[in-house]
Amino acid sequence: MRVLVTGGAGFIGSHIVEMLLAQGHDAVVFDNFSRDALRHARLERQPEVVKGDVLDTAALKAAAKGCDAVVHLAAVAGVSAVVSAPVRVLQVNYGGTANALAAAVEANVARFVNFSTSEVYGQYAEGVSEQSPTVQGFLGEPRWSYAVSKLAAEHLCQAYHSQHGLPTVTLRPFNIYGERQVGEGGVSKMALAALQGSDVVVNGDGTQVRAWCHVSDLVQGVSLCLGKQAAVGKVFNIGNPGAAVTVLELAKRIIATAQSESKIVFKPLGYGEVFKRWPNVELAKRELGFEPKVGLDEGLARAVAWYKTQGGVA
Repeated sequence: MRVLVTGGAGFIGSHIVEMLLAQGHDAVVFDNFSRDALRHARLERQPEVVKGDVLDTAALKAAAKGCDAVVHLAAVAGVSAVVSAPVRVLQVNYGGTANALAAAVEANVARFVNFSTSEVYGQYAEGVSEQSPTVQGFLGEPRWSYAVSKLAAEHLCQAYHSQHGLPTVTLRPFNIYGERQVGEGGVSKMALAALQGSDVVVNGDGTQVRAWCHVSDLVQGVSLCLGKQAAVGKVFNIGNPGAAVTVLELAKRIIATAQSESKIVFKPLGYGEVFKRWPNVELAKRELGFEPKVGLDEGLARAVAWYKTQGGVA
């Protein structure tokens, strides 16, 4: 296949491009390169690279021409960006998805894989399934503008599927981490601090629970969604419920993995918090054959080792 990957230069996108090329597919990377993890990727060959913005409809349609599938990751992510630029978050995450869907219809692609977020489940997401209620959060809390933008994009994907027959799939990733994470991320921040011997910051009291999913397991899920007809028209949680720990426990494990003497310090969060978040992935197991394989300790060892090779910087 020839696959367009919007946001393909980012952390997750670079791993997906790496997977596509290793499987013999052709990849077209469409990205504004605000972050560049692609430079660190181990690529079998070079993908086609188009520097552009997903709000540029014409450029996106030109990039999609001749493609068999689209993996749409391009978005404004990270809580700091959501707080500082909520208008752009909504414009890019919803408007960019609308443009990507229009480009996919024009190109007559056989699969459109949309990336949403586990944030759509709100502050208390305990073992949530795809049938669990989604929560918008209260108006005025910047964090929820990201979740709303992604949830609206999910509905638009479903509308394109039902009205235009576009074979869409939506993924809700849960706390993805791993090598080459160059943007915001709990593991990356803590790992870099530990390697530098700085204080490791835990926001809040550290009792918040997260289930951490190594990026290689997410890539497995994307590959399955591209290849299985059973994925079409559905939404899937992708995560590792077996890797759920408190944020404080995560900090302790990262410090131990890095063999660091860093101290843990607690700081107020300053924005809306998610207190519990881990997924039920039974639908993905049943429909796709998805199975998370990388345990937390192994995944942290891989991530910390990678940051060490970069001299403790992302």
